[in-house]
Amino acid sequence: MDIVLDPPRGAGPVRLGMSLGEAVAAVSPWGPYEVEQDDDEKTIRTSCGPVRVDILLEEPGTSVTAVELWWPGEGRQSGVRVLLDGDDVFVTPAEDLFRRAAARGWTVDTSEPGYPFVPGVCLGFTRQTSQEVPRTAHGLPVHVTSVLVAGEHYYDFRLGDH
Repeated sequence: MDIVLDPPRGAGPVRLGMSLGEAVAAVSPWGPYEVEQDDDEKTIRTSCGPVRVDILLEEPGTSVTAVELWWPGEGRQSGVRVLLDGDDVFVTPAEDLFRRAAARGWTVDTSEPGYPFVPGVCLGFTRQTSQEVPRTAHGLPVHVTSVLVAGEHYYDFRLGDH
């Protein structure tokens, strides 16, 4: 199964702006899910095979604002691929992902090397793990460990645009 990232519109069957009920219906074929609530925010937690999926409903928790997918872990085989323009996000080396993003005309902000992101398109990546994995000369995992798809202005706060 493939989960296709479509920034800044969604990931797989989950579209930004969906209601809680619509998002649950979209992922219910994957299996069990939980809905967690923290103040006004909600998170739907589920998995597609070994890939963990968090669907965020923020500000004030009435519609999907972001979808984050988490790497299944070192050595875990998966029939699920998370694809960005044909690249398997958790298999393609991060530097290759970022180079291809730049070739598309996207700006990749690597000012925080463990948490690079693409503003405007609103893709965010994590390059942190406590597991023993191949690492770059700078100590970062060779591959990303999570990817977040969000709305167009999701990362404006990181750039100082409030």
